[in-house]
Amino acid sequence: MKAVREVVVGVTPEQMMAVITDFTAYPDHIPHMTKARVLAETVDSWEVAFAIHVVRDLEYTLRLVRSELPDGRLRLDWSMVQGVFRSNDGSWTLEAVPEGTRATYEIALQIGMFVPRSIQNTLVRTGLPGTLAAFKRWAEATPSRPGSAPAGG
Repeated sequence: MKAVREVVVGVTPEQMMAVITDFTAYPDHIPHMTKARVLAETVDSWEVAFAIHVVRDLEYTLRLVRSELPDGRLRLDWSMVQGVFRSNDGSWTLEAVPEGTRATYEIALQIGMFVPRSIQNTLVRTGLPGTLAAFKRWAEATPSRPGSAPAGG
């Protein structure tokens, strides 16, 4: 199952990246997320154990790496370390636009257990847009840190 979705968020790319990398706060903001625990961290990479509840709890660990692309866009790539999925690879790409940030979310997910295609399709059609809407609400409700530029400026 592959999906690509975009959302425009009224914050700077740096502010959006700060929200996306605040992994331990995911259960407070992201639908169905029940756990997010940082297992290891360096300057621009993390290993994080997550759990989501979709019919039952699904646990998995991702390695996430933040980078800046040559054109100035910010990116966070992830790949699966272990868990219930056969694979879970994806990325966030954050680009400054006049309205704030265009956030592009890409995921390639292979579920490692039998899950009816109808449930997989529901996850993509409603779960992914709901997750992006939650990140947008969270980022736009988070106060700017001192010294950060206002959205679009």
